[in-house]
Amino acid sequence: MGRKKIVILGAGYGGLRALKKLQDMHPDVDLVIINRNDYHCEATLLHEVAAGTTEAEGICYPINYVIDRKQTLFIQDTVLGVDQKAKKVILERHAPLVYDYLLIALGFEPESFGIQGISEYALAISDIPSVKRIRRHLENELVKWREDPNDEHLTVVVGGAGFTSFEFLGELTDHLPKLAERYHIDQDNMHVVCIEPTPNVLPMFDRRLADYGSRKLRDRGVEFVIGRVNRVVPGHVYYKNGDNLKVIHAGTFIWTGGVRGSSVIAASGFRQHRGRVPVNADLTVPDAGDIMIIGDCSAVIDPESGQPFPTTAQIAIQQANYAAYNLNALVRGKPMKNFVYKTKGTVCSLGKNDAMGQVLGKNFKGYPASFMKKVIENRSLVQIGGVETMLKKGRFNFNR
Repeated sequence: MGRKKIVILGAGYGGLRALKKLQDMHPDVDLVIINRNDYHCEATLLHEVAAGTTEAEGICYPINYVIDRKQTLFIQDTVLGVDQKAKKVILERHAPLVYDYLLIALGFEPESFGIQGISEYALAISDIPSVKRIRRHLENELVKWREDPNDEHLTVVVGGAGFTSFEFLGELTDHLPKLAERYHIDQDNMHVVCIEPTPNVLPMFDRRLADYGSRKLRDRGVEFVIGRVNRVVPGHVYYKNGDNLKVIHAGTFIWTGGVRGSSVIAASGFRQHRGRVPVNADLTVPDAGDIMIIGDCSAVIDPESGQPFPTTAQIAIQQANYAAYNLNALVRGKPMKNFVYKTKGTVCSLGKNDAMGQVLGKNFKGYPASFMKKVIENRSLVQIGGVETMLKKGRFNFNR
């Protein structure tokens, strides 16, 4: 009989961290990792590329930085689905790949909630191509205004007031003075609007921190309006406040109102909700002990709230540690561990040197929170890419 094969789908925070841990364990198996790109993207920093303050290359590094070629085969391809009965991964270009054990660590996709026009006309922060598209679109609208001084070219609407939208709005408003200078536009003519169904933004934070973030963005010119996005067409964003249908004329609409797990999950026949599978305590899939799911495609219930934990890089990395241990245990016929999530806190950036966060039960805001955010990002680089990667790609600009 041939050696067992562990296949990992996705080279995001969870997939690449799990691979790194497995390689350190040297299991007597063939390791395979599949990803559509040959690079890993620091997805928590995508908003910076979208706003134009960071180049895409600055938040990516080659998967080869992590792969041990003596242990691991990397296949660059798009995953189309999983044939659970045949124990095969279906790929776009390569032949189906047989596995003995499978770790699914695929990423997220924007969730439209069936809102008309979201899929066709909204921009979303989801991967490198998407944020490059946003940056290009924003700058093209400023160019258009020089030829056609219509206010909609200078109007940016963000749908949703969650974590991603706040980070993007913070970065964008920080960058607006430079954009205005570059394109010879009076910054007072630029209009940034955030539409949110409830005034209680950022529910994961203490209200004092959430209010701090809202106040900071308002001070930089962001207008918050209460309502639900109803329909999007080119140049127009319709939203409802109660029974009243209103419209904003905007050249740019960015949707941050929700995400779902990869469409591969539904296509593969897993029992799921919005692309997320409720996994067992040991991260295996119910009725499929040879498959584990972590990250954006897994649903782990918070025993306190009874709701799934939010999908973050932090939980994906912690899941990856357990998944690697449990995969190695499966190979060796040893007992597996149940996943226990230990939150270390959350920090939301509001631009270059401003942020807010809760870490180890304490609230931080302003520059101290921003400093902490950079430290967390550097730690993530070490955990996945190693010290050398952190030295190449780390955040060391701690100046005010």
